[in-house]
Amino acid sequence: MKILVVEDNEALRDVLARILERMGYVPILAGHGKDGLDKAIAEKPNLIILDMMMPVMDGWETARAVRANPDAKNIPILATTALSRPRELKSCLDAGCNGYIVKPFSVRNLQRKIGELLAAPIAKV
Repeated sequence: MKILVVEDNEALRDVLARILERMGYVPILAGHGKDGLDKAIAEKPNLIILDMMMPVMDGWETARAVRANPDAKNIPILATTALSRPRELKSCLDAGCNGYIVKPFSVRNLQRKIGELLAAPIAKV
């Protein structure tokens, strides 16, 4: 299974790639939302892990663009964010993310969230 990681922080992106490899997934990496959108359409990953605060195209724009694209609209999206207020977290869901995880997060919590999203039936948008 392929998981697209869209994260502008190179160190965190690399750590996430190593964690995903250890979990048995094939990571695909993107450094900003535009690159992530292009890779989501081309690679059709099983899941997108999406940082919400990035340059070029932020996570909210990226999630909306994924949902608007017929080739990518059904890919589950896990938002990663340092924002933790309820309305900020709701904005991730409103943009089209299927779930979120607040930074910093544990590997166990990441694994649980990935498992939940990959096991859940994805509603057609």
